[in-house]
Amino acid sequence: MTGKPRHSWRSIRDSIRQMILDTTYGPGDKLPRDEELAARFGCARSTVHRAMRDLAESGVVERRRKGGTMVRRDPVTRATLNIPITRLEVEQKGCAYRYQLIRKTVQDTPPAIMANFALSEPRRMLRVEALHLCDEAPYIFEDRWICLETVPEIETVDLEVENANEWLVRNRPYSRCDLRLYARRGTDADRSVLNSAVGDALFVMERTTWIDEAPISSLRAVAHPGYQLFTQG
Repeated sequence: MTGKPRHSWRSIRDSIRQMILDTTYGPGDKLPRDEELAARFGCARSTVHRAMRDLAESGVVERRRKGGTMVRRDPVTRATLNIPITRLEVEQKGCAYRYQLIRKTVQDTPPAIMANFALSEPRRMLRVEALHLCDEAPYIFEDRWICLETVPEIETVDLEVENANEWLVRNRPYSRCDLRLYARRGTDADRSVLNSAVGDALFVMERTTWIDEAPISSLRAVAHPGYQLFTQG
């Protein structure tokens, strides 16, 4: 005779996060009460409460006293800094935002991307190259690889209209993030995209995200000369 399996708060957290990732509960949706989830998982209410507190601290859900728990519309997704939505960043400067999809292809991951994800062999991923504009001037060029096994829904997103940066922030909260920030001199390739001069100091951000051990996205973003990154923790 075997008893019922015991659930840890981490397993409850991961189950709730998975329901958010597979859009059982989407951005802005209200989650069941802790008591209801405890009954569903066959665990103590305190176990659900601890799982929810972790999800709230990581920016996936929002807890309101007497108002219940909701999936955040704009997940905080904290790592070393908050992942910004570039459109909001531009609009908060009082400028007009526009987005341009340059290229979208499905390719085997090259060695550099395999290294970012710590993969032992290539995987087919979606590569998205796009340009964000501020008052019609180039603002940030991004070269992004998205794992189709982890994020299959991205293939149904119209990336001519909706940019991958905003879609991923809103729909794929991560549990782990590697981040690298540095400056480098501009090249001829940068000049053709960012209207920068060869030798200009350009800000570069490389960011790779996972949900547990599953890769989500690996990004290299290059900003126009003079770009400043501002974030609040």
